[in-house]
Amino acid sequence: MMKDTAWLSRTELLIGKEALERLANSRVLVVGMGGVGSFAAEFICRGGVGRMTIVDGDTVDPSNRNRQLPALATTHGQSKAELMAERLKAINPELALEVIREFIRPKAVEEILAEPYDYVVDAIDSISPKLSFMKAAYYKGYPLISSMGAGGKLDPTQLEIVDISKTYMCPFAQHLRKMLRRDGIRSGIKVVFSPEEPVKESLMMTDGSNFKKSAYGTMSYLPATFGAVVASVVIRDLITTSR
Repeated sequence: MMKDTAWLSRTELLIGKEALERLANSRVLVVGMGGVGSFAAEFICRGGVGRMTIVDGDTVDPSNRNRQLPALATTHGQSKAELMAERLKAINPELALEVIREFIRPKAVEEILAEPYDYVVDAIDSISPKLSFMKAAYYKGYPLISSMGAGGKLDPTQLEIVDISKTYMCPFAQHLRKMLRRDGIRSGIKVVFSPEEPVKESLMMTDGSNFKKSAYGTMSYLPATFGAVVASVVIRDLITTSR
């Protein structure tokens, strides 16, 4: 249990001391420190979770500044994971934090998921590594929340929390469902998605680096809203699930 809980007094008013202690003793893994994952990690930290592992091998690019917490004009080229680690420790100096500066690859997935976690967050935005991670977490039985596509959309009020089998109007989720079915996974993965029709004109092709061949345009608040919803799932499940 954390020694200093005064900064969580407003949280305790809402959920009570027992739930606060449960969060303080929980360990959460967040993979991906981009537009969704950076906000999810911060909200989970500010929610009182006492142990976290964050994973990202990328550095800040100028184009990240419209939507990612660690992206500033002064942080171009710096490690997203290290920047977020500094931020999270500044929020809660007692946070037990592990930082993994790696891109998600099959071998890395197995090593990372060899550790015990109370909840796992998938905020990966590239198909191949995302699939590897989702499948591994699913087969290992971790409580998992996965973020679907936040690009090409504008309305944050349309976000939903559903089983992946219930997603629609999301090209990213559609492709993931197709690939997961090949391994016999049709349901059982909780996701955050938006049924808003994507703005097709905002799609661009990329150089294929980091397993990403294309990307939609993004608005500042949409990935952040995804991150907030993801964090809410983690926190609400942790304080309501008997341990």
